[in-house]
Amino acid sequence: MGLSEYQRKRRFDSTPEPSNRPNAADPGSPLRFVVQKHEASRLHYDFRLELDGVLKSWAVPKGPSLNPEDKRLAMMVEDHPLEYRDFEGNIPAGNYGAGTVMVWDEGTWKEEPESPGLSKGELKFILDGGKLQGSWVLVKTHGHDENSWLLIKHKDNHASQADVTHQDRSVLSGRTMGEIADGPSRWVTSA
Repeated sequence: MGLSEYQRKRRFDSTPEPSNRPNAADPGSPLRFVVQKHEASRLHYDFRLELDGVLKSWAVPKGPSLNPEDKRLAMMVEDHPLEYRDFEGNIPAGNYGAGTVMVWDEGTWKEEPESPGLSKGELKFILDGGKLQGSWVLVKTHGHDENSWLLIKHKDNHASQADVTHQDRSVLSGRTMGEIADGPSRWVTSA
């Protein structure tokens, strides 16, 4: 997809979101993921995986679930620059995606060896984050919108009936959505 759609939708003179500044990943470092809780026109969670020099991104309306019985709709959206994973703050009214953004979870990920792959419509992967861990899959739906996927937790030691979305503080800043809404936008440096 690339970053042209990301750039087209934003006015960087009026939003604190990162522009497409060069930010290549270290080839020897693990791939990163981030989940950003986003209070825009509707509350949703943006699930982002570092891949091919960008963050591949899905909007998950109900947020991730640790219950393997739950199949969460995940709408693929435009790729985001790698530095977006550290963005936390407020996108001003009148801008695309206006609202509050929290770094809800972050960590590393790796594709499972038996994964058919993103291009085949079935990406199996393992997350190692602050709130999300273990084996997951993103599966492209058929007969629906071309950007429609499902995010599903696999049965493993990290599966649970607990509602993980009740964990409502940023993993990087410790702030709640209200504290972020009332405070300045900033990039929170992740290790």
